[in-house]
Amino acid sequence: MSDNSKHNLLYFESSSVRELYDSMQDWQHATNKRLLSISVERDGDKFCCIALTNPSEVVITNRAGTEYAEVSYGKLHIT
Repeated sequence: MSDNSKHNLLYFESSSVRELYDSMQDWQHATNKRLLSISVERDGDKFCCIALTNPSEVVITNRAGTEYAEVSYGKLHIT
């Protein structure tokens, strides 16, 4: 698993909301990742966004964490 998947916090900054949207969309197309949540605020004369991506290292296990789960056709199976 790449180190890239372990970091899911992003920061975007632009002078307009439209530019902010465009830079976020460009990032999504370049990385082929989705944003899980965003927060947009005005900071002085700029629009800033803190965003979270979907982490790609989520592993589903049993309660003890000793057995891994397998998902197939909408059903969850512990293997």
